[in-house]
Amino acid sequence: MNITKYLQQWSASYKADLVDNIMPFWMEHGMDYKHGGVYTCLDRDGSLIDTTKSVWFQGRFGFIAAFAYNNIEKNPEWLAASKSCIDFIESYCFDEDGRMYFEVTEDGKPLRKRRYVFSECFAVIAMAEYALASGDNSYVHKALELFKKIQYFITTPGILEPKYCETVHARGHSITMILINTASCVRKVINDPVLNRQIDESLETLKRYFIHPEFKALLETVGENGEFIDTINGRTINPGHCIETAWFLLEEAKHRNWGKQLTDTALTILDWSWEWGWDKEFGGIINFRDCRNLPPQDYSQDMKFWWPQTEAIIATLYAFEATGDEKYLSMHKKISDWTYAHFPDKEYGEWYGYLHRDGTVAQPAKGNIFKGPFHIPRMMIKSHMLVNEILTHIG
Repeated sequence: MNITKYLQQWSASYKADLVDNIMPFWMEHGMDYKHGGVYTCLDRDGSLIDTTKSVWFQGRFGFIAAFAYNNIEKNPEWLAASKSCIDFIESYCFDEDGRMYFEVTEDGKPLRKRRYVFSECFAVIAMAEYALASGDNSYVHKALELFKKIQYFITTPGILEPKYCETVHARGHSITMILINTASCVRKVINDPVLNRQIDESLETLKRYFIHPEFKALLETVGENGEFIDTINGRTINPGHCIETAWFLLEEAKHRNWGKQLTDTALTILDWSWEWGWDKEFGGIINFRDCRNLPPQDYSQDMKFWWPQTEAIIATLYAFEATGDEKYLSMHKKISDWTYAHFPDKEYGEWYGYLHRDGTVAQPAKGNIFKGPFHIPRMMIKSHMLVNEILTHIG
């Protein structure tokens, strides 16, 4: 493989795909120019199939539009889209107790609230990235204040419902991993000790509780003290989540000048999770595995969703940057070839989200409450940045 040529081709491809395909699709079909914010429930051609708004995605696209503005091109429409999503969040998406909703109507009436604080996390990264893009420091302080509220919510007994039920005391991987990325995003705009402290705590929690060498796996749910729970939920491996965690850790390792211990931990998680996730028969990253190779319960266990593939693309580039080991570039090629052969919709643009195990389309919608303009454009922006950094190093 001619590494320089390979990376140059991907650099151009990521940028062109983002600028000419993904962002125009969502700017045209997703933005709500009447009420503000973004719709995500779109059919294959971009037509609206449900006006319900995902609060997650107000923050997610608020972040993406500013992230693209900061790192791809200074498109004023992207900056305005970010501000529109953040304005919608601030106007409609907070309950009286300070927590955020999960779904609202198109004009902001509350519909549903969940135990998670992911809506808050995505609002935080949107505000931080918008502050960087706009130069408006008021959003730096808003982001940090909300981050501290998240910490209060998750550490104060009685505010959030139990992870599973009252009788099962468990820890979940998701909140641990997302707080690393959330704190990292805020740290770009303000240096507050609470951010590094949270990252350190999350890293320690991952290492102490969720990494289980006996299965060569990072588990999604464990006991309060990291105990293996021998149930369907306790045995679940989510390769996509684990691979995403691997690149969050590699990003932090890079911030810390590639400290060996953290880098090795991240690479171990990536290697294990690739082994569990890569479908050796059909290709692509599979949804769920059982750490004892028993049948998974989730009905979508053998499907291929869009987001684990994008996380693997980022993670393999980070791993190659960290090590220079062409093994990771080969993994990048393998996941990229499979992903780009199956997910992009060449007729209407954007990507399908849900494929059967063999790569055929399960349903053609471009978005819903959970899929929208986040993982795909984030992958393109991050990967464009990463390949250019690698190219600078290899000269």
